[in-house]
Amino acid sequence: MRDDYLKAATAIVKDPNILVNIISKRVKQLKFGSLPMIESLEKLSLEDIALKEVMDGKLTYEVETIAAKTSGKAA
Repeated sequence: MRDDYLKAATAIVKDPNILVNIISKRVKQLKFGSLPMIESLEKLSLEDIALKEVMDGKLTYEVETIAAKTSGKAA
């Protein structure tokens, strides 16, 4: 994993636990045949592709709060 990509992605996704989850989920998608959302002239690992997608704004995320999970349920 390229350190410069990791630092740049960490600047975008501040919580390292969330970043790990984003990258691991995307790596699984790439392993199972999803196409990268970026183009690169160099050979990158799947982790680096996912980090670069975060850096380039191609891969985004939403954090669901507990209030949002329970707001639609009947009491």
